[in-house]
Amino acid sequence: MPAPIRLRELIRTIRTARTQAEEREMIQKECAAIRSSFREEDNTYRCRNVAKLLYMHMLGYPAHFGQLECLKLIASQKFTDKRIGYLGAMLLLDERQDVHLLMTNCIKNDLNHSTQYVQGLALCTLGCMGSSEMCRDLAGEVEKLLKTSNSYLRKKAALCAVHVIRKVPELMEMFLPATKNLLSEKNHGVLHTSVVLLTEMCERSPDMLAHFRKLVPQLVRILKNLIMSGYSPEHDVSGISDPFLQVRILRLLRILGKNDDDSSEAMNDILAQVATNTETSKNVGNAILYETVLTIMDIKSESGLRVLAINILGRFLLNNDKNIRYVALTSLLKTVQTDHNAVQRHRSTIVDCLKDLDVSIKRRAMELSFALVNGNNIRGMMKELLYFLDSCDPEFKADCASGVFLAAEKYAPSKRWHIDTIMRVLTTAGSYVRDDSVPNLIQLITNSVEMHAYTVQRLYKALLDDISQQPLVQVASWCIGEYGDLLVSGQCEEEEPIQVTEDEVLDVLEGLLVSNLSTPVTRGYALTAIMKLSTRFSSVNRIKKVVSIYGSSIDVELQQRAVEYNALFKKYDHMRSALLERMPIMEKTASNGPTEIVQTNGETEPSVVEPKHPPPVTQPTNQATDLLDLLGGNDMVSVIQTTVPTKPASAGGELLDLLGDLSLSGGPTPTPAPSVPTSQPSFLLDGLSSQPLFNDIAAAGIPPITAYNKNGLKIDFTFERANPNPNIAVITIHASNSTETDMTDFVFQAAVPKTFQLQLLSPSSNVVPALNQGTVTQVIRVLNPQKQQLRMRIKLTYTHRGSAVQDLAEVNNFPPQSWQ
Repeated sequence: MPAPIRLRELIRTIRTARTQAEEREMIQKECAAIRSSFREEDNTYRCRNVAKLLYMHMLGYPAHFGQLECLKLIASQKFTDKRIGYLGAMLLLDERQDVHLLMTNCIKNDLNHSTQYVQGLALCTLGCMGSSEMCRDLAGEVEKLLKTSNSYLRKKAALCAVHVIRKVPELMEMFLPATKNLLSEKNHGVLHTSVVLLTEMCERSPDMLAHFRKLVPQLVRILKNLIMSGYSPEHDVSGISDPFLQVRILRLLRILGKNDDDSSEAMNDILAQVATNTETSKNVGNAILYETVLTIMDIKSESGLRVLAINILGRFLLNNDKNIRYVALTSLLKTVQTDHNAVQRHRSTIVDCLKDLDVSIKRRAMELSFALVNGNNIRGMMKELLYFLDSCDPEFKADCASGVFLAAEKYAPSKRWHIDTIMRVLTTAGSYVRDDSVPNLIQLITNSVEMHAYTVQRLYKALLDDISQQPLVQVASWCIGEYGDLLVSGQCEEEEPIQVTEDEVLDVLEGLLVSNLSTPVTRGYALTAIMKLSTRFSSVNRIKKVVSIYGSSIDVELQQRAVEYNALFKKYDHMRSALLERMPIMEKTASNGPTEIVQTNGETEPSVVEPKHPPPVTQPTNQATDLLDLLGGNDMVSVIQTTVPTKPASAGGELLDLLGDLSLSGGPTPTPAPSVPTSQPSFLLDGLSSQPLFNDIAAAGIPPITAYNKNGLKIDFTFERANPNPNIAVITIHASNSTETDMTDFVFQAAVPKTFQLQLLSPSSNVVPALNQGTVTQVIRVLNPQKQQLRMRIKLTYTHRGSAVQDLAEVNNFPPQSWQ
């Protein structure tokens, strides 16, 4: 056969191809020639052919048929053949293919070769694609080379050892003796690779971390020599001596100093020297300073050193490089909770970043700005953030509006300021606010009695200017319906009152009903507002006409409202004024936990807590309806959730009458029920006693059962019998979690046939700890007067790994002792 073309000629030929098809044709032709050469066992040109094959592989063409040829080159005695063979093995082979195991013996022989460059090739290949089996077989040879005096081999052996440790962590101790002398090496390449090896060992083993902490003084000495050494052309990068080694040492110091006082103390001085002596005019110096800042923040450093680190980040914010500014903002965001006051000093620079053209920088600056808001700077920060909300891109408006709402709720200096701020947000970004913003603002306005006239006047003006922002229109409609009489009478004292007639107000509301911009929800608000004004205005006949028109609306919701309001005018006119009177002051929703600490960006305020009682798991009426629908309909009775009452029950904690007709009709606002209904049977009322609930329960020897076991969540039932009343079975559920992540917002619900009566007490917690480190317990009391076999359907809801989970199950395997 003629001699194959050289690699250079192939590259030149391929580059002359004008189209992709032409290039493919050339590649296919050359691949055919290479295959023919391989079949004829042409040893003379095998190296050249594999080299060309690797080039084709780099272009994305298949080259797997050259794998065995790579092994033949590795077995060759010529260095040029071995070099191409090992390169091909690294590119074409990996541990998923059994072919790579054929290399093990060749690599072992080459690791013991007399030529250091052949040994280096074998080390590079093992460190690149060695499988766990190869690493186990060859770890001894790597460890020998790690002890050699040849710095060329030691640095390659150290990197190869890193790969061996990653593949087979239990071999870590084999390399421990050899690592002790690595840091005394003068060669920077060996120092660099040894620091990488030490870092890997410390990250993977707490024992190694404790063992290597005694090397901190030596690492500090090396870092100090790098800083203080003069110009060295071999290691100089932009005027800084070996920045790569400095960065590696700083990362290792960060790992060694974390949660260790002595190690942190030993490195405080050198970190201060690096932070003050490093040149910042070049990117190389900024990289070292950034690693220094991360190290200072992670170890137990002195307060002055932490302030110095934050000042460095503040200087980064003034840098022209966008990447450096982004890194600084991200780092400040991580440290703002621990070093709030130091970050506050750079507030003006951070706010200036809101005007940056880069969207990533703007987002980080916005998040950091909200983290800096507190009671002292709320007015100034809100002014800047509202200006940003006006001019920012639509993708930022939703997050910015939510942040303004939360900050205003926490730190508002006055109710008028709070109302003005939220109205400003609704005016500029009303279409982007959260769904709960409307009821939250309505609650705020209702509770601010002295601001009713001012608020309704401001909202009426806003409605005249713009009706496109639906949340604003909904709040305005609600307020006009509640306080329209104050608007017409002109009782506003905070600003000059406007002159408005009843007809003008009704014209605005009727305009909302017919506007194309109004959503069905907004029309519902407007119609209800008009109805409320029938008790506040004298134009009752006009209101009757408007309401009657919508009795035949195509919108079913609007039609239903209009029909009911018409009934109020006719059949129940004597009740209308009482039904449509002003809403009372609304109570704040109780917190979800027994103890709540409010973090206020530098100020911690403990709120009023009830530490003795677990958080109540409430079941609103509509949830109970959903449960019955899901669990099988009319033959099942819903569960009653009982908690120890600390205040009168609200709509979220009402008790359902289990003995009478089950009334679960949904509605927008459930009617509160008394905390202890008189129709409750005595065994249910026992749960509301302040005495221990189960003093009278004795163990009955009933075997436990597993009611549910799925996706790592396991529910076990244990049984007891109440002494005074043998018809009552006491079931304790034990929820455990075998996954690696906590299950939060855990709620257990149950339903039983109508012949039973059931009471579900509050759980011990709403978080099921991971890895079976604890259980959530909850008590069920079942009254079974007819001694029938117990059946139960359960519904489980929880949040796991950020996703809401809901599941249903039926329990029919209750032991006979539990119901006989």
